[in-house]
Amino acid sequence: MTGTRTDRIERRLGDALRARLPASAAEFVMFTVKQGWASLFGALLLAGLIVTDAIWQETWIIARYDALLIYAISLQAILLILRIETWAEMRIILLFHLTGTAMELFKVHMGSWSYPGDAMTKIAGVPLFSGFMYASVGSYIARVMRVFDMRFAPFPPVWALWALSGLIYANFFAHHFLPDIRVVLIVGSVLLFWRTRVWFRMARFYWMPMPVAGALVALFMWVAENIGTATSTWLYAGQLPGDPVNFSKMGSWYMLLYLAFGTVTLVSRDALMRSAWAPVSQKQTVQAT
Repeated sequence: MTGTRTDRIERRLGDALRARLPASAAEFVMFTVKQGWASLFGALLLAGLIVTDAIWQETWIIARYDALLIYAISLQAILLILRIETWAEMRIILLFHLTGTAMELFKVHMGSWSYPGDAMTKIAGVPLFSGFMYASVGSYIARVMRVFDMRFAPFPPVWALWALSGLIYANFFAHHFLPDIRVVLIVGSVLLFWRTRVWFRMARFYWMPMPVAGALVALFMWVAENIGTATSTWLYAGQLPGDPVNFSKMGSWYMLLYLAFGTVTLVSRDALMRSAWAPVSQKQTVQAT
């Protein structure tokens, strides 16, 4: 499936919805559909967690984590072959896969969470498929920017984002030995990006403050994390299967989003605008869907 064919399908769907629904309802449905399309890799990965948890037997010849690794690799290959993901996005996914796996190895070693069950593809208690869960976050960030034709304006100097991302990543490790500065980092992100509007295209362009967009996405990621623990794919220290993940973990996901966004900008910065930006005219905005 090429990008051009996807655009045509999306445009026809948008036209059909606007012909049958009130404008606000049609926009909401299209927003939901486009979000789902952008998070396709993550959604399919979650589906794999749910299905394998429901059917897997300990007596089977292959362990669940090993099967999930094969599934994740196959899924990534299919998305590339069908051109649903681009090779540029693949570079972003690989970078976040590597940084995520490094953090997994450290966090599991420190006892923050664990992966119950055996597998041939486990290293130091970490199943190799876990890196794909981080990759799904990078995939979502890269794809949602393309699917919604996003602009970020006015955007602070990109080095400020990289500095924030570096501090966030370092704090994920350092707070085990030094004071935890996550509150400072969250406040810093709000101060740094509150003026930044995230413009996204529907039938026309809409916008919201970047920290608000980050908080909303973090909420959905927290919901997805509850699926991961409910299926016993991983469990936090002291957590039992079925126990909800502490809501305070949303702060970690919020910070992880800025880390993912910083990783994306290492590869592509076309959507970043140093000065204020707005659509030139309504005529130009009514064309995407």
